[in-house]
Amino acid sequence: MIPENPFSSLANGDMLPVIIFGLLVGIILAKLKEETQTINEIFTQSNKVMMEMTSIVIKFAPIGVFCLMARTFGNLGIEGILPLSKFIICVLIGLAIQAFIVYPALLVIFTRLNPVKFFKRFFSVMFFAFSSSTSNATIPLNLEKQSEMGVSRDVSSFTIPLGATINMDGTAIMQGIAVMFAAQAYGIDLGASALITVIFTAVTASIGTAGIPSVGMITLTMVFNSVGLPVDAIGIIFGIDHLLDMFRTAVNVTGDAVCTIIVSFKNKAIDLDVYNGKKEPEKYN
Repeated sequence: MIPENPFSSLANGDMLPVIIFGLLVGIILAKLKEETQTINEIFTQSNKVMMEMTSIVIKFAPIGVFCLMARTFGNLGIEGILPLSKFIICVLIGLAIQAFIVYPALLVIFTRLNPVKFFKRFFSVMFFAFSSSTSNATIPLNLEKQSEMGVSRDVSSFTIPLGATINMDGTAIMQGIAVMFAAQAYGIDLGASALITVIFTAVTASIGTAGIPSVGMITLTMVFNSVGLPVDAIGIIFGIDHLLDMFRTAVNVTGDAVCTIIVSFKNKAIDLDVYNGKKEPEKYN
């Protein structure tokens, strides 16, 4: 995982050492702060350039995806649709477990608050995230909803934007299932070490995923390369990714909100009367 030469690893598509190197550089830059302001600005501006380039590529992606899917299903025939439907169902089940079992359980364990009240008030944010497929665009609405549930802006203004950047549970779930789908499709037997690598790479790569539509497919290439899977399978998945992207974005922003409530509860920065509907929330501009 430790690169001898990060540029060589990047050129060879060996993404796990690149991710580790990027994390170390980020930690060091955060530690040095003002001393490395120029480098920080270079990385920030470079990131904006790459995100704009990614957006341009995504606009043309449907044409390429159509060609990939036409070739793939032309070779596989109608039999190729059934495994794809199983993939979709598995992803939706995984996302549902995360959203409606894991998150409510965390809310109850750490705060003893009623998760039903949370979902009733948070559903509009989930629906907006579902329709927009972008965590970043949901930040203002999520902040407003947190205030309506009694969470202090001192907490939510930090955790919500941070969560939109690093909390990509839905993306990690999709990538893990996509690896198993590709391995079964190509008849590749993944051992225990490969599965551990997939878990580590998917979680790590999702941390650095931007909150824009379909960007998880880009980091999926890194996950496939980490265990030697052919990236051709991404062409099949890309065709139905927008549907899955809507669901996993809703899961991502739900996780941001639940973690924000837990953090605010532990720091006594939430008005429980407001959360339980016993008092009107304060208005914020």
